Amino acid sequence: MTLEDARALDATDPLAAYRDQFALPEGVIYLDGNSLGALPKATPAALADVATRQWGDRLIRSWNEGWIDAPQRIGAKIAPLIGAAPDEVIIGDTTSTHLFKALVAALRSNPKRHTVVSEAGNFPTDLHIAEGAVACVTGARLKVVAREDLAAALDEDTAVLLLTHVHYKTSDRFDMTGWTARAHDAGALMLWDLSHSVGAVPIDLDGANADLAVGCTYKYLNGGPGAPAFFYVAKRWQDALASPLSGWMGHAAPFAFEDAYRPAPGMKRWLAGTPAMLSTAALEAALDLWADVDQHAIATKSAQLFDILAAAGDTLGLECVSPRDPANRGSHISFRHPHAYALTQALIAQGVIGDFRDPDILRLGLTPLYLSHEDVWRAADILRETLETEAWRDPAFSQRLAVT
Repeated sequence: MTLEDARALDATDPLAAYRDQFALPEGVIYLDGNSLGALPKATPAALADVATRQWGDRLIRSWNEGWIDAPQRIGAKIAPLIGAAPDEVIIGDTTSTHLFKALVAALRSNPKRHTVVSEAGNFPTDLHIAEGAVACVTGARLKVVAREDLAAALDEDTAVLLLTHVHYKTSDRFDMTGWTARAHDAGALMLWDLSHSVGAVPIDLDGANADLAVGCTYKYLNGGPGAPAFFYVAKRWQDALASPLSGWMGHAAPFAFEDAYRPAPGMKRWLAGTPAMLSTAALEAALDLWADVDQHAIATKSAQLFDILAAAGDTLGLECVSPRDPANRGSHISFRHPHAYALTQALIAQGVIGDFRDPDILRLGLTPLYLSHEDVWRAADILRETLETEAWRDPAFSQRLAVT
């Protein structure tokens, strides 16, 4: 693809107008939105309002003026992005916390089944939390197997299959409908981690007959660092499953101040602590951008951006470890290189921000809302120059930082 070709695609891009709604630093091509999304221009004003007016002026009255219902209200805004009903999603806490709730609840729902099955190489949080969850349920165990062995690992003892929809490193995407059916055929519940798929690929949880799902909101949804995570429970399970974190906000009548716990009906029972309103306000401002975004346009543009970088990688002799078929991947591309860390740092020094995944992966995120085709073409050109000149060999680029 030529620069003129990239500009021609930008001229007809139905998502081009969204770029102006983000604060993007001059001289930076940001290819790490799959790790931390860019700042929406509406977010600082939203944060200022919650700090100065809602907190500063209205004080505690703000709980009755929109704060107390924020987890449900914002969950309903996420619902269309994941193929859920408005009353099947709630926000709050972290992805890790929601994973723990979901796994323990699933294990306790059927005492005859004891095993959580997941994929080796899954994002570490998922496996670490799964280890902790099984330790909390008598007789439970975690079975971690290679991707190609997952189907065979499902048996009469499987309580829940935990999969990340899009792999954080390779961008491999599971067939949601197919794997949900496999879990159900084995008599197990299906729990999806959507952290690397929401806002990147079309998702239809209800259409896939999924049971449970979690996801973060600070990647493609641009909710901000540490933004509240979301939790999905299919309507048929909401009153049958019990949260292991029986917090005050999940009580049926929190302001009755009862000693004993009574779970609220529906998704509210999955709340635990008080909503963090500053980060919640930032997330809501970001989600308002998504109200009229065409998810299929997102997928189409993502595929176009991927093809630009994949073609460049082929020319440069880089091994692309991401699937070539867009139906089988998310919205990032990963290349293997023996000095991937130094290469990543050399690109960052030239204004192309991606990230490194141990031991040898250069990972570049493709966020269709604010990246142009020209951005990605220029990033590919800088990648070419960096490899040809071997600029990455500068010893400074090999000094490991705390966050890679």
